[in-house]
Amino acid sequence: MPLLEVAIIGGGPSGLATAIACKQHNLSYILFEKGSLVNSICRFPVNMIFFTTPELLEIGDLPLVTQQEKPSRLEALKYYRKATEHYRLETRLYEKVETVSRINDGFELKPSFQKNQVGEPTPVSARNLVLAMGYYDHPNLLGIPGEELDKVSHYYTEAHPYFGLNVVVIGGSNGAAETALDLFRSGVKVTLIHRGKDLSKQIKYWVRPDILNRIKNGEVTAYLNTCVEEILPDRLRLKKKSGERFEIANDAVLAMTGYRPDYRFLESLGIEIEKETGKPHIDPETCESNVPGIYLAGGISAGRMANTIFIENGRFHGEKIICHIAKKSY
Repeated sequence: MPLLEVAIIGGGPSGLATAIACKQHNLSYILFEKGSLVNSICRFPVNMIFFTTPELLEIGDLPLVTQQEKPSRLEALKYYRKATEHYRLETRLYEKVETVSRINDGFELKPSFQKNQVGEPTPVSARNLVLAMGYYDHPNLLGIPGEELDKVSHYYTEAHPYFGLNVVVIGGSNGAAETALDLFRSGVKVTLIHRGKDLSKQIKYWVRPDILNRIKNGEVTAYLNTCVEEILPDRLRLKKKSGERFEIANDAVLAMTGYRPDYRFLESLGIEIEKETGKPHIDPETCESNVPGIYLAGGISAGRMANTIFIENGRFHGEKIICHIAKKSY
């Protein structure tokens, strides 16, 4: 296979926007995605509504038409499929890039199949590498006994499987609040546990009063200033900031504690990480890392400051990156 100008890892909105920019600048490219197209959005709760208005999710100057003021998960999935079809993007879905090696003219990527594809995947060589992998695949672990039990999940899709169970939601931000509300409205007995004294002020403006009212009315039980010390098959051991310890009955745990980039993969490529923020080193003007030829697009560039880069601003990284690569290529 000939040496490409750009290899993209990640098929979310930022990766797709980068691929579109490659086509518009006539640069050869390939996009790898280890799961489905826009895999993270696919794994969002089935009834999720985006915080933003549709035009802020758009890529490639294609309009996103929605029935309501804010787009749903289903509408977003359809939109990004249509964008991929419209631009005839070169994607290799369900292929995970396992290793990246430096070669004289750039990088060699060796993928592995993630489905039941026949044969062996073809390695790819490219002058430049764009990492648009996001962070949704790497949850922030609690680091407590019992977290490995089958009853524990760091992802939430829908309420129905939890009907009839005592469910604990851990966290105090958007994900935790929306999960608790969806469970409550589906007839699930839900308890919210958060280590802080208050829920996050960054919760969506229409969600925050809703969850606070459910807690006030006793419809959602909440333990604030409280941490989970141990997860057992039939109960949880909790500890309040005051030092008091107690147990509650429990059948399932949804740990909505946020996510982080794949630091091990970034560091294997020689990318420097700021210790305090977990933010990879990048040039804000070009999105190029400290490793020449490696660029970061979208949420992966935010480190642990995940609330600073969303689809709304991360979608512009691709054009910025490809403009810089195009200038180098001329």
